[in-house]
Amino acid sequence: MPQKTVLENSESCEEAERLKGPVCVTGAAGYVGSWLIMRLLERGYTVRATVRDPTNSIKTKHLLDLPAAKERLTLWKSDLDDEGSFDAPIEGCEGVFHVATPMDFESQDPENEVIKPCINGVLNVLKACAKAKSVKRVVFTSSAGTVDLQEHYYPDQVFDETCWSNVEFCRRAKMTGWMYFVSKTLAEKAAVEFAEQNKVDLISIIPTLVVGPFIMQTMPPSMITALSLLTKTESHYHIIKQAQLVHLDDLCMAHIFLYEHPEAKGRYICSSVNTTIVEIAKMLASKYPEYNIPTKFKDADESLKPVVFSSKKLTDLGFEFKYTMEDMFDGAIKSCKEKRLL
Repeated sequence: MPQKTVLENSESCEEAERLKGPVCVTGAAGYVGSWLIMRLLERGYTVRATVRDPTNSIKTKHLLDLPAAKERLTLWKSDLDDEGSFDAPIEGCEGVFHVATPMDFESQDPENEVIKPCINGVLNVLKACAKAKSVKRVVFTSSAGTVDLQEHYYPDQVFDETCWSNVEFCRRAKMTGWMYFVSKTLAEKAAVEFAEQNKVDLISIIPTLVVGPFIMQTMPPSMITALSLLTKTESHYHIIKQAQLVHLDDLCMAHIFLYEHPEAKGRYICSSVNTTIVEIAKMLASKYPEYNIPTKFKDADESLKPVVFSSKKLTDLGFEFKYTMEDMFDGAIKSCKEKRLL
């Protein structure tokens, strides 16, 4: 493993070149994957980016336009369902960031379109890592949905890395996004088991709701939830009723930090804000009155307390969050406006 932690922008290019990789990023065209690649390239890494169709310019142009992409970025065709398709891009890599995941909240066949591909995908990636022999560490992008979905909550409960969601409860309750929460929970557990059995150094990073600017050209799925108060998408209000948030850039920097840190081990929650729909609405209504943000909710008022996710394990290792809740929404709304998505 590289022994240095994340380089600051002020450090020299020569210093950054010591961390050149190569590394593989799956799900490269997506919200998290594309921003992560931008940050990796800035730090001198050589990146192999996997996408389902490298010839689809709509999905890949934002990657190929990144600074240093011509010199140190290559696109590789891989699919979560295609066992063996990750072998070539991962062969010879020192590290792998497995970000790719199916995210279809409207699927009519969630078992076969979301859950199985997610589990098979992480196992296909880890099999390629075990086969390659060169991979020193894998960072798997999990989800807060693997942590806090339970039938009963306790007063003042704090969620940490020891907590796991109740899959059977999710299947019964069928809340919005249930298939995603089930898929990520089962996938992470399968990944941990495979990694232990095959001696793969696996780190799981558990982001809460990711908010912030983006370079992809379409609306990121998490933005549909994060900006639901602006778009009046009421079916997503319950997700942000007691919300935990993290800025996209903080999340991507945490990926790199955990990849580089020699003492990183196991699961890490990555979340900087615990809030409620009432607090989010108040902030947005003040800053963006033109959107007529609703501020009254039938099942949430000023007395509602946040559900707390703790990132203590991550910050104790030395990671520092840089962005506020206002930064998150300002960046997200600006990107949406620039891309005419709002």
